[in-house]
Amino acid sequence: MLKVGVTGGIGAGKTTVCRIFGQIGIPVFYSDSEAKKLMSSNEAIVSSLKNLFGSDIYTPVGDIDRKKLAGIIFNDKLALQKVNNIVHPEVRQHFAIWAEQQDALYVVQESAILFESNLSNLFDKVITVTAPLAMKIDRVVKRDGVKKEKVIERINNQISDSEKILKSDFVINADGARPIESQLFEIHKKILNL
Repeated sequence: MLKVGVTGGIGAGKTTVCRIFGQIGIPVFYSDSEAKKLMSSNEAIVSSLKNLFGSDIYTPVGDIDRKKLAGIIFNDKLALQKVNNIVHPEVRQHFAIWAEQQDALYVVQESAILFESNLSNLFDKVITVTAPLAMKIDRVVKRDGVKKEKVIERINNQISDSEKILKSDFVINADGARPIESQLFEIHKKILNL
């Protein structure tokens, strides 16, 4: 079974692309969602994060305080790297188990930081989703209710679209000029022919 990674900067349109893959019957593993679940349910991860940031990084009901964590890691690259080193091995393991359970010609894993985490070698093909900077900022401001400056900070912590495109096998431009579906179907056909 082929494994396809889908990546792109914040607000690029990865979730929309992955939703379409799901609609055409391709199983999709959402790394960010899985990481969030594991940060609240995996005892080793919870213990490590509490040791690193203190118990108040968790809410009284035991969920990770995502706003508090984001406030720390988006301004501290070393803290971000430590969190990634704790969480990403578990996410990789969950993806491997999940992929084995799927019955499809290929599976897709959505990962915002696929290249930043040196995960590209785990995939047979990588798709980068891109959009103009102003469009990405606008999407995230509307989606997350955060200020433009915060979005720009997050974007500056990620590898640029041009770098991602150079490292990718396929690119989907989610700028509205050409329907995402038609771009995705072309890539889908190419993957099926591999």
